[in-house]
Amino acid sequence: MKNKKFWNWKNHKTVNQENEEVTERILELYGTIAEDSWFDDDITPQLFKDELNAGSGNITVWINSPGGDCIAAAQIYNMLTEYKGSVTVKIDGIAASAASVIAMAGDRILMSPVSMMMIHNPATFAFGDHIEMQKVMDMLTEVKESIINAYVIKTGLSRAKLSHLMDLETWMDANKAVELGFADDVIQKTENMEDEKSTDKKDILSDSMLFSRKAVNNALFNKLEKHYEKPKVTATKQAEIKEPVNKGTPAKEIMERLEVIKRLI
Repeated sequence: MKNKKFWNWKNHKTVNQENEEVTERILELYGTIAEDSWFDDDITPQLFKDELNAGSGNITVWINSPGGDCIAAAQIYNMLTEYKGSVTVKIDGIAASAASVIAMAGDRILMSPVSMMMIHNPATFAFGDHIEMQKVMDMLTEVKESIINAYVIKTGLSRAKLSHLMDLETWMDANKAVELGFADDVIQKTENMEDEKSTDKKDILSDSMLFSRKAVNNALFNKLEKHYEKPKVTATKQAEIKEPVNKGTPAKEIMERLEVIKRLI
């Protein structure tokens, strides 16, 4: 049977503020979220849940994922939000698409200064007639609304604003994610790779970046269209166009030459 696990558990010993040694549970979500969908799969979600509840204490979730199956992401989000301990999410690469939904489950979300977050509309492959296509469109609309629910809870942004950002396929660096409320802080590297200190948000917000692939593509297409567009000829310009000069021999002159030729025959 193919291993469907896309997560990994580790234990990390650290010292708390009381100078006591404690064991921190670490969950790594690296790679695609459920390449094989969890739809109609009862075994894999239960395995994740059993491993999640096998221990206790606080959890740190490290994410570096381009996304994946939204059904799996929704279930993991629910499991993490229902977990009794504190959940800290740390994004050290990318949290895109479905992975960004999982990230929203963190009580605290931290991002590496070189990490990215991307949100966009859900997508799928489908075939059939127009009735089947309409069903798929309605389904994707509902999936989008469910994803927005998670973003609203974390960011406090309006549904209209979030829907617009998803329509544009929005990429955010760590600073922009903090500015918009998708993250709480930016990780600063210290001597210990597992430790971090947060930065002042006043310093963060002054240097942030938001990128929309669709907006860039549309701007490029508009420029190309204007560059290669044929100039329209108006009625006024059409009237200004001079008729071509006829440089041929006039008909009267041709007739006269024919008469001369007839006399010579």
